[in-house]
Amino acid sequence: MLLHHAARAICQMSARRNPITATIPLDEDGVHHGYLVLPWSRDQSAWGTMRIPICVVKNGSGPTALITGGNHGDEYEGPLAIADWANSIDINYVAGRVIAVPFMNYPAFLAAKRTSPVDGGNMNRLFPGRPDGSVSEKIADYFQNTLLPEADCVLDYHSGGKTLDFVCLAASHVLDDKEQQARCAAARDAFGAPYSLLMREIDSVGMYDDAAESLGKTFVTTELRGGGSNSPQSIAIARRGLRNFLIHCGVVEGELENASSRRLVQPDGSCFHFAEQAGMVELTVNLEAAVKAGELVARIWPINSTGSPALNVHANRDGILIARHFPGLVQEGDCLAVLAVDA
Repeated sequence: MLLHHAARAICQMSARRNPITATIPLDEDGVHHGYLVLPWSRDQSAWGTMRIPICVVKNGSGPTALITGGNHGDEYEGPLAIADWANSIDINYVAGRVIAVPFMNYPAFLAAKRTSPVDGGNMNRLFPGRPDGSVSEKIADYFQNTLLPEADCVLDYHSGGKTLDFVCLAASHVLDDKEQQARCAAARDAFGAPYSLLMREIDSVGMYDDAAESLGKTFVTTELRGGGSNSPQSIAIARRGLRNFLIHCGVVEGELENASSRRLVQPDGSCFHFAEQAGMVELTVNLEAAVKAGELVARIWPINSTGSPALNVHANRDGILIARHFPGLVQEGDCLAVLAVDA
């Protein structure tokens, strides 16, 4: 009897459908602007909804590109590039389909936060999500089971947000499937960022990246500066990269706008440096600087007294500084500095 009830419960769970619906068709020719509508009952609106902007552009048969920004809500290059593209696209140059969601974690984006103020959800750690879960889990599940299966290639924009500052880079990952890894690397290089990185994640569990790659998709991500803002340079790279990516994937007609890109790789975890105590951080090398193993890269100054020495942080290895902690204060365990080496 217990087994019977358990089996029935599993069947009921598997039959649950995601409540998100699209106000526009996902597979009809034309330029369509609309919303992903998520029922959202809350104190302010018992029968309320959340409306996440989406644009779908389709012209005949061809590959599908899924383009996303705002996976974290305090990163702006991607949303700006996507919004600009959606506003100016000429469908006559499209040979396939583009599904563009500029503000993936919409509540986080509206609050200018990395995580959602609704449920604390970090969208890039919640995959595959749940159709009956929190708001963030429902969004993740919709991407996992509705949008990702439609895509051939995926571009997910990231920047450093309020806590990190990066060089402008496009990235792919080391994958078990070397054919897929080569596809992703080729699309990454076509993006045309100043740096092209074979990236090592310190924690890939629940990431959108892993969800897309596990489905065999060609996947590219970025890190385009940070600090919770943007610059003319980073926006220009994001715009050019989106166009190049779509051309490379065969979704948009045109010629790639070539730009020199330095190829980097992260061989192991020694590329990452973390704060061993809280305090006021002093970075002693600039982004893009070459450092040697043992070289001083940062000092952490105590803030609970005067007359105490700073904690020196030295490079674990030779490399190029590609990311640094952004705010002036650090907590114990914060990422301070990230290195990579020439591929």
